[in-house]
This record gives sequence, structure tokens and C-alpha cells, in this order.
Amino acid sequence: MAPYCVLAAQLRQALSNGVRRYHVAPVMCQRAKVAMSHFEPNEYINYETLEKNINIVRKRLDRPLTLSEKIVYGHLDDPVKQDIERGKTYLRLRPDRVAMQDATAQMAMLQFISSGLPKVAVPSTIHCDHLIEAQIGGEKDLQRAKDINKEVYNFLATAGAKYGVGFWKPGSGIIHQIILENYAYPGVLLIGTDSHTPNGGGLGGICIGVGGADAVDVMAGIAWELKCPKVIGVKLTGKLSGWSSPKDVILKVAGILTVKGGTGAIIEYHGPGVDSISCTGMATICNMGAEIGATTSIFPYNQRMNKYLKKTGRADVAALADEFQEHLQPDAGCHYDQVIEINLNELEPHINGPFTPDLAHKVTEIGIVAEKEGWPLDIRVGLIGSCTNSSYEDMGRAAAVAKQALAHGRKCASQFTITPGSEQIRATIERDGYAQILRDVGGVVLANACGPCIGQWDRKDIKKGEKNTIVTSYNRNFTGRNDANPETHAFVTSPEIVTALSIAGTLKFNPETDYLIGSDGKKFKLEAPDADELPRLEFDSGQDTYQYPPKDGSGQHVDVSPTSQRLQLLEPFDKWDGKDLEDMLILIKVKGKCTTDHISAAGPWLKFRGHLDNISNNLLIGAINMENGKANSVRNALTQEFGPVPDTARYYKKMGLKWVVVGDENYGEGSSREHAALEPRHLGGRVIITKSFARIHETNLKKQGLLPLTFADPADYNKIHPVDKLSIVGLKDFAPGKPLKCIIKHPNGSEETIILNHTFNETQIEWFKAGSALNRMKELQQH
Repeated sequence: MAPYCVLAAQLRQALSNGVRRYHVAPVMCQRAKVAMSHFEPNEYINYETLEKNINIVRKRLDRPLTLSEKIVYGHLDDPVKQDIERGKTYLRLRPDRVAMQDATAQMAMLQFISSGLPKVAVPSTIHCDHLIEAQIGGEKDLQRAKDINKEVYNFLATAGAKYGVGFWKPGSGIIHQIILENYAYPGVLLIGTDSHTPNGGGLGGICIGVGGADAVDVMAGIAWELKCPKVIGVKLTGKLSGWSSPKDVILKVAGILTVKGGTGAIIEYHGPGVDSISCTGMATICNMGAEIGATTSIFPYNQRMNKYLKKTGRADVAALADEFQEHLQPDAGCHYDQVIEINLNELEPHINGPFTPDLAHKVTEIGIVAEKEGWPLDIRVGLIGSCTNSSYEDMGRAAAVAKQALAHGRKCASQFTITPGSEQIRATIERDGYAQILRDVGGVVLANACGPCIGQWDRKDIKKGEKNTIVTSYNRNFTGRNDANPETHAFVTSPEIVTALSIAGTLKFNPETDYLIGSDGKKFKLEAPDADELPRLEFDSGQDTYQYPPKDGSGQHVDVSPTSQRLQLLEPFDKWDGKDLEDMLILIKVKGKCTTDHISAAGPWLKFRGHLDNISNNLLIGAINMENGKANSVRNALTQEFGPVPDTARYYKKMGLKWVVVGDENYGEGSSREHAALEPRHLGGRVIITKSFARIHETNLKKQGLLPLTFADPADYNKIHPVDKLSIVGLKDFAPGKPLKCIIKHPNGSEETIILNHTFNETQIEWFKAGSALNRMKELQQH
């Protein structure tokens, strides 16, 4: 039926060239049912409802709308009655689809099984990308992962088949690249159980990272709640050129907004500079928006997206988007809560780090800064790929740099690895010669998976504790994230800069001005790379790695062994007893940055993501204890002995004692992993008190029946000592917008009272009372 939309688009174009203009009604496209994806031919894009809702809300608010508002409000459960106020009200939304990566899908599917529902209510997919460890090279690493993770892959495949979820097998690629190639489209509202789900904003969609419990709500057909986001506009002027790349846009923005500057907001890019960026380049920018705490990021629909849709076999989607283009771009005169302007003509290549992705430097300055700070100048390993930078264009630009070095007899002075984003990218860069060029310069092509970006790296060239530098085209560079070594100084930059620095082997190299020495002893300078944004031929899809769910999966058996060390069926958490939480012990008072990597480490712990009790043995092992300045060493309030955090928590749980965690700013930034909320709840925690929370983690804590609370006065953080006992009072009158009191009992018998704020709405208070959001869902089903 797609030709109707193609005809409409052609007719509109023809008429626009004449003196008199006519309106081609969207009714023509209403006759054309266009599938969201060719994997789901009976699930259709519903622009008509989007258009209807946008018109209702625009009339109600009586003002122009940003693009973000159009798509978010266009998915409201009740656009007529929904209260809408940026940064304040909670929206009830109806997402179009759900995507889950294998590490978080385990817990999400275990929760869905617990719900008792027979099938998912919206199109959903599982992507196997997190459990493949980089060790030797692509094929061998993939086979090893299939053998080691056979039980988990079987669980996910059979659960997908039973409950109607599409399953992308190991080796298919990284979730976000697969979504961009197959499922994202302009105007979609997609939630994914990975913090870098915003990658899909590069194709004009609102794609938001969430915890597994949120995904379960949507898969169960329940309206999904999101605090009405503010909108930060980033106006782009000029044009990218030379060594500057899309990655430099987000590295620059991260330096401006910092890791929490985007919290509670959608970053909306606009302006004439947008058209100089490829679709996959826009995806790179949106992807790393997670590092500034943004709810998501988005670009307006344009011809670069149209070109990408057509090249990935979705010309019918492109034609439909052309027809509804006015709803896929911001209204003229719309208001942003904050505006940042970046002139792409003046944007220089950036490199951010170490230890935090918002520490921005120009490549021209990093060598001087590194020398001053005492950071290792020699680059041990350069790594390109990841969900942020693994497109065809990324690989092409890296290969263009490598090809120049090879022409002068130079290879990489550092170790060098390449991670293709998907099987389609791998097959296409093999066919077009990019992969071989990158091998020839000294690179090792890894499996189509996350690999070292998330700590799945069996690194052998250094010992733990050895100070060293790596440069990557990844998105995060928190302490120990890539290789579990706290002394690894990780810097993030573009793939072409990684390649150039890996060839030079030092942070002191500036490819725009510095020379290299060829094998003939002569000096040469690298020219700025140039590469096609899309292959000239069609993409090579490579091996078929997708498993369709059967029409009827009711007879499918899903096996979870009671003796498994990888999988564990969930038991419901206990309900609130109706009383105040009194005399809670402080498990740990955290000093400084505490990301989800600190709370629930990845790397070798990924294998336990489906087993709550086993994964809980990594609870807060990376957090720094304020009392002694050490990681994974806290005082047991009963024995007065210091020991590991998980062991101490288990001891308190065994003794029937509730406990609390006290944290600093932006607690829980980073990954969407809900294990960072499940683990403290499982081991007896009830309250997390901080100066501020990252958005996803705060929601995850609420979903699991915990109380995430913030100091009304951040200075009160200093009033609490690790040996104190805390009581939260006033819970019988727990209500939206009403602060709670915390009584601090000091060992000498004195007491202080401080005020704690919260962001709970009425629905979320019901989660707390029921013990968890899942418990509340079951209560509603019974009623």
C-alpha cells in the first residue's frame, strides 16, 4: 500500500512548483498502512493519532510546540485531560515499542513472567550484545560467548517466543545500531532498557532509556509515566568540516552542561547546521546525550534521515514521514527552556576525560594538559566502535586515516581494536575493504557487540593498578569502566581521532598540525578524512540473526532451573507495614561520584544479571566510603568491624535490621541498569538519601519500593555520620509534594531533625505501599 504515500509526496512536490498551491490531504496516507518494521508487517505507524493528539494539545496550550513536545504529547494516553507543565507534572504515555538488551532483558522478562500476562501488548525485541567478552577476535569471542551463556540465551529465546518478543541472536550487533537500522523512525516513542536508547533520536524519534520495570509496564499495556520534560534547544549553525565530526558536537555540549546539566530535559537540536550532519552522525550525538543526564535527545526530520531510511530498505517509511513532515519538525516560534548555540564552522576536534565524560579538551590542548596533570601520555590501546560510533561512515573515516598511514609504511604504535555496530555493518565494511585496511594498520576486529565499552574486555597488556592511558570512541569513561582497572585513564573522542592517536601512540599528537615519520624516514601529515556516509552499493545484511516470535507461543516452555547460578525466579518484595521507618542503620555514606557502575558493576558481573541474589554480591563495591576513603569497606554497626559492603548488608538483613544509603550529587548516573535498585531492596535497604539523583535511577528505586529522598538543604549531608541511626517519620501522611522529616540519632544520644524532599506522585506512592510497582500491578489485576 506504500505507493499511495509515494504518490501523495510526488503530487505535493509537483503542485508546489506551480503558481497555485493545493493541499494534499493526509487521508491519502491513511489508506496506506506502513509497517513500523519489515519484521512486524502487521504493526503499523500511526501518524494519524499523533497528528490528532498534537492538534488537541496545541489548541489547549495555545502556543507553538517544540518537536520534543509534539512527539511526547502526541503519545499521551489522554491528551484532553492530561495536566501538562514542563518539569512538574507526570505524563501518562503510550509508547510504540520496547527494546531490551540481553543483560537487562533477563530481569525484565523475569518480572514479566511474574506478572502472569500471556503476551506483550506492544512490539518488543531482545538484543544479545552485552554478554560477549572481547578476548581474541570476533568469531572466536562470539563462539565462546555462545558456549558460556547458553543457558541465558536459551532463556531469552524461549521467553521471547512464549510472550511474543522478537529475538536478535548473539552476533547480530549492538541494540542501538539494530534499532536504527530496523525499528526507529521519525515520530516514534520507543523505550529501551539501556541508557543509550536515545541513539534513535538521530532518526527523529523520542527514544528513552528506562529500567526493566518500566519496560514491563509498557509490555503489559499499562500507560507509562514520565515527568514532563523540559526542553533544551541546541542551535547549530555553520557546517562540519575537516577533522571535526558529529562526536565533537556532543563532547562540546557535555563540557557545557556537565554530567547532570541535562537532567529532566530533552535536548533538541535545530538550526541550519543540522543538515550538514549525517543521520548516523545525529545518532552519535543523541546517543551520548545520556552522559549529560538528558531524558533523551532528538533531531528534526530532514533529507539526511530520508536518505538513511531508503538505504536501509524503508522507502515507504520515508515517504510517509515526508507526508507528515510538519509534525516531525518544531513549530516556528516555539520556546526552549534554555538555548545553546554552536557554530560548526568554529568547532574543533575534542577529547574528553579522563574518568568523566564532561571533562572537555580540544585535541590541540590535550597533550599540554596531560603533561601538567601527570596523566600518562603514551597510549596503550585505541578502541573504535561501540553503540556511539560504529556506523558505516565512522568506519569509513577511520579507514581513511589508516590508509594514509599505510601508504607511508606506518602502522599503529598502540594496540588497536574495532567493534562493528551490527552484522550488517560488519558484512558491509568487509565487502567494501574498510575492515581489511583497519586490520592492515594493526587493528583487531572484535565481535558485533558492546565489548570493552561496558567492561567486557579480557585485557592482558597491563596489571590491575598500573597507570595507563587508552583512547576510545565510546561514550563513558568512568573509573574502571572499560577494564576494571581504576588507574586506566580513559579518554573519549571520535573514531578518526582515535585512529590517528593510535598510529602516533601519544596524546601529544595533533593530527591537524603534527607530522609522522614514514618507513622511508620522511615526514608526512595526515589529511582530514573523507568517507561516504552510506555505502554506494546496498548494505550487505550478512548472516540472518533474527528469530521471529511464533503467532501462538502459549505452548512454549521457558525453563529456569532452581539450582541455576545464572537465573532465578523472582519473589515479591514485602509490603510497607504502615509504620515510620525508625532507627535505620547507615550501610554507607558515599563520598563523591557514585554511578550505577559503582552501585552494581558490569564486566564479570554481567553473567549474574538474571540472578538477583548472586548479582547482589556486587552491591556498592565501587563506592567510596566517606568514613575511611576506601571502596568496599564499611563499618558493621553491630560488630564494629570493617568488611565488604554486600556482606555487611546481608548481615543486617539476617538480623532483621533496615538500612539506608547516604549519597552525594547525581547519585546513580550512567546506565539504566535496575539491578542498582533491585540489589539494595533485596538486601534489606529501604531508603536512599542524596543531594540529587539521576533520572533513570530515581525511577528504578521507586519501582522497587525504595524511598529515594533528597536533602532540602544539601548542607545537611554533612550532619549525617556513618555511625548515626536515621528515622523517616510522617509516612502515614505520605503525599505528593509534602516533604518528610528525618531524625538523626547520634551515638552520644543527641538528635537532629532535617527535611527531606521527594518527587513521588500518587501512583508511585502506591508502589511504595505495595512493596514494588510489580506488586501493585498484581493488586490491580486481582481487583
